[in-house]
Amino acid sequence: MRDVHRRRFLSEINVVPLVDVVLVLLVIFMVTAPMLHRGLDLTLPQSQANTVTPDERLLIAIDRDERVYLGEERVTMIHLRTRLRDAHARNPAVSVYLRADRRVPYGRIVHVMDTVKGAGIERLGMVTNPREPVIDEERLDPR
Repeated sequence: MRDVHRRRFLSEINVVPLVDVVLVLLVIFMVTAPMLHRGLDLTLPQSQANTVTPDERLLIAIDRDERVYLGEERVTMIHLRTRLRDAHARNPAVSVYLRADRRVPYGRIVHVMDTVKGAGIERLGMVTNPREPVIDEERLDPR
């Protein structure tokens, strides 16, 4: 009877083997995941009629001195409007990406965006750099 009272049941679960198995599975998935998205090496036949055209993308940049560039070329607003209308006439699905220095006044950026929309281009994107999230307690305080 004494032996029965001395023995206690363990109600804890040893999670060390579980963590080991999970880490091994994680490593296996990390190694095999890039292999799942590999393409096939194919030699495609040639065709004279190309039915798929790549999307045309234009890049507009505004530097800190508020100068406007279309690609690498500096342009005036009138020249920009003309070039955008020509690009839209060639390809109605043309996309425009706008990059602007953070010190450029908002009104100047809106003026360029209006020029893009005025040329009939509907696809307009803003280019930004990703940054690390910073918790600013002063911004979170509603007072």
